[in-house]
Amino acid sequence: MGPLQPVLPARRHPRPNSPGTFARSVEGLWQGLKVFEHEGVDPSRWEVTTMRGIKRAGRSRGKVLGHRLGVGGTLLLGYREARHRIYLPAYRWVLENRLAAEVGRLRAEAASRAVVLLDYETNGDVEDLSRPLSHAALVKLHVEGRWPTEEGTTP
Repeated sequence: MGPLQPVLPARRHPRPNSPGTFARSVEGLWQGLKVFEHEGVDPSRWEVTTMRGIKRAGRSRGKVLGHRLGVGGTLLLGYREARHRIYLPAYRWVLENRLAAEVGRLRAEAASRAVVLLDYETNGDVEDLSRPLSHAALVKLHVEGRWPTEEGTTP
């Protein structure tokens, strides 16, 4: 089986709390909804189809204030809440709607033998806000039917 890469562009990915609007990837959605001291949301990130230039950081923008919940929303979420209300639902949507066949094959493989998922990041704890989440850990949780809830627990 080939690599499972859920960070690839999802073509048309719905934006949370923004009916009828779409992003090309989960990372583009996440970066585009980020709000800084000197800069608000950046809709151009929703059209990025590669990882090149997708991140938003830098001194000129100021510190990160949070993530806007929805395109025209006024609610600004803190990092933990944004992870649970934006990133995790968007990631799960891609796994269920764009990568369902690949996830099914992975589940079938995992039912009969050990499967190893590799990732650059190692943080599999959605409550550990000090490091980015491991995509491999999220895929593993999904395959096992243990997707994190907003309360921070897995079923």
